[in-house]
Amino acid sequence: MISLYLSHPSWLHRWPAGIKLGLLAGCSMMILPVVRLDLMIALLLATGLLYTTLGDRGWRHLEMLRPLLPFLAVIMLFHLWAASLYEGSVSVLRLVIMFLLANLITLTTRMSDMMAALQPVFRPFQWLGISARSLALAVALMVRFAPVLVMVMNNLDEAWRARGGRKHKWRLIVPLIIQAIRLSDHVAEALTARGGSSGITVRPQINQEITNNEQR
Repeated sequence: MISLYLSHPSWLHRWPAGIKLGLLAGCSMMILPVVRLDLMIALLLATGLLYTTLGDRGWRHLEMLRPLLPFLAVIMLFHLWAASLYEGSVSVLRLVIMFLLANLITLTTRMSDMMAALQPVFRPFQWLGISARSLALAVALMVRFAPVLVMVMNNLDEAWRARGGRKHKWRLIVPLIIQAIRLSDHVAEALTARGGSSGITVRPQINQEITNNEQR
């Protein structure tokens, strides 16, 4: 399974997965209506401080923002054209903060713990014939995929610069899409090989395999 899990324990590792996911959802909802630039800057600094508490490895993960800079620049240019620099700055900071918070959960929470915490939330959907485990797996993968795709983009960017490429980085979009499709295929094949996503409870052997992968 895809993993950016930090095996080095920290205070955030000891928090239950359900609390961390609940705080992530709550923080995201509170950040959305914020339109003050000074508050956004303060929240960004606070998020950066959280990374420093994870040690050197946690601090280095802030570099994952670098591949996002071209996309953030496009968003900023759109706001400059449609609205103003102030609104564009608020929107960009909002996206950065939400990404960093989601990545923080990914770094400190195992996949199996995420699914175990999410399954009770989706259990009422079983009355509609929808598997709670399938929904929990979908949400956990969504949280995981964002930082993984950024890591893939970072690797493509490093390979591009190593071959002398400095300009026209937009050409990396097609390789990124191809890598994303390949990654999704590999995840689908792994799930199929392990019996798919059917069932109500997470199988113990799958949990053990995911945990072993994250501890490597």
